[in-house]
Amino acid sequence: MTVDTGLTSRKAWLTAEFVALFFGLIGLYAVLLRGAGPLPFLLVITVAIVIYLRRTGFDRRRFWRADALAPALPGILALWAVAAVVLAAAVALARPGFLFDLPRERPLIWVLVLVFYPLVSVYPQELLFRAFLFHRYAPIFGDGPRMIAASAIAFGFAHFTVGNWISVLLSVAAGALFATRYQRTHSLLSTSVEHALYGILVFTVGLGDFFYHGAAAS
Repeated sequence: MTVDTGLTSRKAWLTAEFVALFFGLIGLYAVLLRGAGPLPFLLVITVAIVIYLRRTGFDRRRFWRADALAPALPGILALWAVAAVVLAAAVALARPGFLFDLPRERPLIWVLVLVFYPLVSVYPQELLFRAFLFHRYAPIFGDGPRMIAASAIAFGFAHFTVGNWISVLLSVAAGALFATRYQRTHSLLSTSVEHALYGILVFTVGLGDFFYHGAAAS
């Protein structure tokens, strides 16, 4: 009975903590700091997460696991190619003036996105929404569909800070994809490569204004 009570209490605590961290704090950020860039906060969180994971039995191979990328890459690229065609066609039909606007009008900014976005944004996000979330909240979500759903919903809600629902809905779908990839590969490199490909695609085809945090303040 004592063991059951302790387990129940731990699950209740972790559930409350999950809601507070991924919905309460992010909701406050969206209300109080709307339009402010999240990168400084994300980088501080990244350091804290790495320290936490290294001290709590996390399999350190998952921080990278380069050997998992090659087997996953054909599937990643095939699905990405389909998404690229669909998104480009959607932008061409719905907002033709925005199609490839960033590489056309601000090529230097576009190149900087290609170089720095995976390093300073993608990998920290994958640490938070995949490695940390999967490791910390396994007692309440397990490692199957419920965990994938929790990761996807938390990832989608985080994009509420941008100030539009298109980014939230697309991020929920992307979050489910990235969480599934992490579940299968246990490799942050694989999920980061996939995440970077879709992020760069969004900024390239003309949907970047739905995801750029500075746009929320304009």
